[in-house]
Amino acid sequence: MSAQAAEIDRWARITGASEDVSLAEGALLIAAEEYRDLDVDGYLHRVDEMGATLRRRLRSDISTTEALLALNRYVFEELGFSGNADDYYDARNSYLNDVIDRKLGIPITLAVIYIEIGRRIGLPLQGVSFPSHFLVKCVLREGAIILDPYARGASLGLEDLKQRMQALVKDVELDQIVMNTVLTPASPTDIFARILRNLRAIHLSKGDRLRALGASTRIITLTPGAAEEYRDRAQLYLELECFRAALEDFRSYLRVKPDAPDSEAVTAHIAELEPVAARLN
Repeated sequence: MSAQAAEIDRWARITGASEDVSLAEGALLIAAEEYRDLDVDGYLHRVDEMGATLRRRLRSDISTTEALLALNRYVFEELGFSGNADDYYDARNSYLNDVIDRKLGIPITLAVIYIEIGRRIGLPLQGVSFPSHFLVKCVLREGAIILDPYARGASLGLEDLKQRMQALVKDVELDQIVMNTVLTPASPTDIFARILRNLRAIHLSKGDRLRALGASTRIITLTPGAAEEYRDRAQLYLELECFRAALEDFRSYLRVKPDAPDSEAVTAHIAELEPVAARLN
């Protein structure tokens, strides 16, 4: 089996698993699309070593609160991980190998590192798909602590979350929206798709449609029921003059979402593309 085929098989295994999914492995496999010779296992070993180093220092009877404080000190003070506020939209902030090497990232990649090291010391950490800023929660018997790895693991209360949400939604049921968001853990699929959407947006901002197309294709493998992803990829195919592929994606969009609000416009696109695709046969 070629290295590329092995990587594709590994990605399928990771994204098809329902539990015990390594967020670090999945994120590194996303990075391997950009870095063809990436030593995924080597970087996973580095994450294992980070976790093992911290675990050796902790008492066996340490409380969850003390473990979280130790995790924050280790990740952000000793190892030096931080948010890249100076160049937030640098694609390297979304490639986990670069994040590990440079100690710079964005909320979701820092969260992956934080969760993976935390889990290795026994902390029950989960991702939270908070709008515009990925967060982490630590599940406790009496509730949950919401943490922001981009802010060096700062703990966020309900009022903090409401203030963040107010900038994005205007709704009298703000408390319920916030609670629903933080109570629902992000699945590995959610996390991988969010990393890929970030990358797609970065590539599009730089006019790199081929890389954006690669990200779109991986998103669709993760979320085949997400109709809008087919429509968005169809637009990329159109811009790349891949008319037959665009036609198939527009058809898939309406197949998945026949009552889409833009169905008339998409149907018109299909009508325009059908004779073009027929001439390419």
